[in-house]
Amino acid sequence: MNHLERKKLKKSILDEINSTVENISSLEEQVKPIAPDNAIGRLSRMEAISAKSINEANLASARVKLEKLKNILVDMDEDPDFGLCVECGEKIPFGRLMLVPESRMCVQCAGKHE
Repeated sequence: MNHLERKKLKKSILDEINSTVENISSLEEQVKPIAPDNAIGRLSRMEAISAKSINEANLASARVKLEKLKNILVDMDEDPDFGLCVECGEKIPFGRLMLVPESRMCVQCAGKHE
């Protein structure tokens, strides 16, 4: 990966981190406890509890994503082989890294492991 690609990828990851942090803040508001006698808007209490459960799962997923993105930033700076497939050693296509920056394998090797 050349310097320009690395810089573009780093900016994309930082943007994604900022977006994920905002998403986490929003989800944290949505998973606050629901008062027993309180309906939210037109939702019944059961619908509100169901929505809360979905938001809790989304929050957990967003927190995992944030950790992965932070780790990728560290790896980019410290790992001279960043951007190379850990399986075959070939260059991971830049487009793949832009879409899934935590990719450690090229498409072919990742397909073999699924």
